[in-house]
Amino acid sequence: MSNLKNAGTYLLGDRQVVRMGYGAMQLAGPGVFGPPKDRTAALAVLREAVSAGVDHIDTSDFYGPHITNQIIREALHPYPGNLTIVTKVGAARGDDSSWNPAQSPADITAAVHDNLRNLGVDVLDVVNLRVMGNIHAPSEESIEQQFTTLAELKRHGLIRHLGLSNVTSAQVAEAERIAPVVCVQNHYNLMHRADDALIDELESKKIAYVPFFPLGGFVPIQSDALSLIAQRLGATPMQVALAWLLKRARNILLIPGTSSAGHLRENLAAANLTLPSDAITGLDNLAVVAAA
Repeated sequence: MSNLKNAGTYLLGDRQVVRMGYGAMQLAGPGVFGPPKDRTAALAVLREAVSAGVDHIDTSDFYGPHITNQIIREALHPYPGNLTIVTKVGAARGDDSSWNPAQSPADITAAVHDNLRNLGVDVLDVVNLRVMGNIHAPSEESIEQQFTTLAELKRHGLIRHLGLSNVTSAQVAEAERIAPVVCVQNHYNLMHRADDALIDELESKKIAYVPFFPLGGFVPIQSDALSLIAQRLGATPMQVALAWLLKRARNILLIPGTSSAGHLRENLAAANLTLPSDAITGLDNLAVVAAA
């Protein structure tokens, strides 16, 4: 049985959350579109995650769309008092399952109300502005209008805290001039470390950093060196990759996602994995090899 407290805690908004959370994206159907193949299994995964001690769930109403939030509500509502649900706005799904920008004030306002309705709450704990950028990498552009819209909704009492997703350091600074930022969610993992400097900058500001695709996303991390280190430690490669992220910086909060109870248990067990110094050195060097 995993003891998630071994992962430590970090402040997310006004709550200390366990650093090992859960990402709900994979609860929808293939391509994060339509209903899951097994709704009962999806409900069971959520309930098991919370029962195991997860108190931070990441979601969005454009997962499905709407379906993932509806499954979260069915599985967990009324929500435990210590559960923080982080959602995001800024995109919409086409009828062909495409991912499309939805960044106008009207789009963002409608998305906030969709999240409120489908999650069954009066106030959203944290809302991230998902900047489209280059899909999985940020690009420099002003986010003033979008973030100002969210700040107004926060002032109206619909949102407790604000965050950002797929952004640069300059965009974080731009947003902070409008309203406090409690978290940043960007693409980062053992093999993809473009955000090293940003993570350190955010840690100095006590802002949480939440990697999306912590295990590689739609193409899982594959490395012979990682597999060898995992074998030596009696762990899986994915557990080692998660444990490395927990070691990388204390402000990193993990949200590995899965629709499988078995994979959920495997991911959560990474909280109990201690990496020896030689393993950390070997893992640190993997990104250097990948970049060569």
